[in-house]
Amino acid sequence: MTKDEKYIARCIQLAKNGLCNAAPNPMVGAVIVHNDTIIGEGYHIRCGEAHAEVNAVRSVKDESLLKESTIYVSLEPCSHHGKTPPCADLIINKGIPRVVVGCQDPFSLVAGRGIAKLREAGIEVKVGVLEEECRQLIRRFVTFNTLRRPFITLKWAESADGFIDLHRTEGHPYIFSSPLSSMLVHKRRAEHSAILVGRRTALLDNPSLTTRNWYGKNPVRMVIDKDLTLPKHLALFDGSVRTLVFTQREDTSNRPNVEHIRLDFKIDILPQIMEVLYKEKLQSLMVEGGSILLQSFIDAGCWDEAYIEQSDAHLKDGVKAPSFSPEYDFLTFRKFGKEIKYVLNKAPEE
Repeated sequence: MTKDEKYIARCIQLAKNGLCNAAPNPMVGAVIVHNDTIIGEGYHIRCGEAHAEVNAVRSVKDESLLKESTIYVSLEPCSHHGKTPPCADLIINKGIPRVVVGCQDPFSLVAGRGIAKLREAGIEVKVGVLEEECRQLIRRFVTFNTLRRPFITLKWAESADGFIDLHRTEGHPYIFSSPLSSMLVHKRRAEHSAILVGRRTALLDNPSLTTRNWYGKNPVRMVIDKDLTLPKHLALFDGSVRTLVFTQREDTSNRPNVEHIRLDFKIDILPQIMEVLYKEKLQSLMVEGGSILLQSFIDAGCWDEAYIEQSDAHLKDGVKAPSFSPEYDFLTFRKFGKEIKYVLNKAPEE
């Protein structure tokens, strides 16, 4: 690993701290180095607040060293006025002579303009260090802005023989998770902007879809209820978290924090739901529904990551787990924890 790669790797490490709060902005990390010593670090903590470069500069105790330093940034510094001033201007004004960028910003308002602005000011700019890793870091941001839909994570737990639940019309679901793996699921919820289940899951499991076992904000809850037949006493409708109900009917119940969005169920509803999420600027979606809902996302190719927990239990019969077509190109495959967990990443769409 080269010196530049070492410091960009540190930028990536820092950027990941913004996973729960940076959206809809991308995660970005920045490191300032003087004579091969880190003198400042920062990351984009929360949307609307200071960017990584600003936080890194603020952390430097002796700003006179900036004129002899290199700033490393995982993503191209912005050049436009948004909720904060342009970071390219900050770098120029502070007299930092060298900038190393992980990857160019795909966002149309930046898209190379920040790099060009720095070079026009006489600053040495190196681009494309650990580029693939840096692009992977902002995959949610890229998916949202290029495909005009959220980054979609499918999640389910299954038995060793491939079932996600017993056949039932009432009663509690079969529990595959341990307390530890349940906590990790709640961590993943905190990392997503929204979470979706179908009518049957909402009715039989009565989930709250919150992050109660993890510190972090709750995702926007969403449920598909075509004819508005779900009982009003369900946890989803307790008013504690913003909840969207996708339906074909009018609703006049006016429940607090519950919004009804009408869809045309005569045609495919997935594109309609994606359009709603894009307009709402919900950058990531976790689908925790039953087998039918999950399979519909898989069949439509409308997913980016699958988080699958596999128990050593054998149900022998029940509701079959979703399945993937063999032609999908899985980029990663990992196992961890007492229960086996698979994290599958679909190849990026061209």
